[in-house]
Amino acid sequence: MRKIKKFKKISIGQVLLSLIMIAFTITILTPVLNMVARSFSDPSVSAGMSGLQLWPEVFNTINYKIVLSNAYVIPAFLNSVFVTIAGAILNVVMTSMAAYALTRPGLVGKRLIMAFLIIMMLFDPGLVAEYLVVKEVGLMGSLWAIILVSAVNVYYLVIMMRYFNEVPQALIEAAYMDGAGHLRILFSIVAPLAKAGVVTITMFYTVLRWNEYLRSGLYVSSINKSTLQVILRKFVVEGDTANLIGQQNIMNYNELAQVDYTALQYATIVIAVAPLLLIYPLVLTYYQKGVLTGGVKG
Repeated sequence: MRKIKKFKKISIGQVLLSLIMIAFTITILTPVLNMVARSFSDPSVSAGMSGLQLWPEVFNTINYKIVLSNAYVIPAFLNSVFVTIAGAILNVVMTSMAAYALTRPGLVGKRLIMAFLIIMMLFDPGLVAEYLVVKEVGLMGSLWAIILVSAVNVYYLVIMMRYFNEVPQALIEAAYMDGAGHLRILFSIVAPLAKAGVVTITMFYTVLRWNEYLRSGLYVSSINKSTLQVILRKFVVEGDTANLIGQQNIMNYNELAQVDYTALQYATIVIAVAPLLLIYPLVLTYYQKGVLTGGVKG
C-alpha cells in the first residue's frame, strides 16, 4: 500500500517572513551584481548601463587588466594576504589559549580577569596609547605593527569560551589523568571538539584582518607596504584615477580617453572583495554543526 506523504503546513507568518527575506536579499544582491556586471562590460557601453542590469554588456576584461597592471595593486594584495594569514593565525591561537584558560574550573581570579577584559572592551584606551606603544617598540613602518596589535578580541573570546564550555569536562579530566598537558588537551581534544567555534572565529578574524585599513594607514607610511584597503580608498573614495590608469603599456591614448572611471572603480572593489566571497562558502557549513560533531561515540 502506497504511503501518502504528508505536506507540512506553512503559516501565513512564515510566508510573509520568507517574502520579506527574499526582498532583502534582492535589495542586497542587485547593486552587487550590477557592480560586477558593469566592471566586466566594455567601457564604450558600461557608462550607459542601468542600475538594475545584472549581466555584462559587451563582455570585456579591460578594467581588470588596467587595475592589475597598476604597480601598487599586486604588492598591496600580497600585503593584505600576509596580514590576513599571519594575523588570523595569531588571533585564533591566542584567543583559543585564553578561552581555554578562562574556562578551567580551578582558575584563580577568573571573575576579576573577566571583569578587566570586559572593561577594556567597553572603554578602549584609544589609538594614542596604542600608537605610542608601537612607536616605542620600534614597529613603525612594519606590517608586524598591524599584525601584533589586537591579538585578542574580547567579544570573540567570549564566543570561543561558550564553545569550549560545551566540551565535556570528563574528557579533559581523563586526558589529564593520562598525562596530557594543557597544550596537548587544548589542541588535541578541546579545539577539535569545538571545531565549529574555531572555524567561526577564524572567519570573523579573517574578515577583520582583510578589511584592515585604519592601522595600515597609521603605522605604515610607505605605499609599497600598504594593504589593499588603503589602495582601494585611494582609487575609489579619493578618486585617484590618474594613478590607477597611468599604465601606458596596455592602452593607447584613444582607449584611455574612453575609459569608464566608475566601472574601473567597481573592478577595484570586486578584486578587494572577491577573496572573502570565495572563502566564505568553505566555512559556511560549520555554522550549523554542533560542538561534538565527530567526537567520541558512546
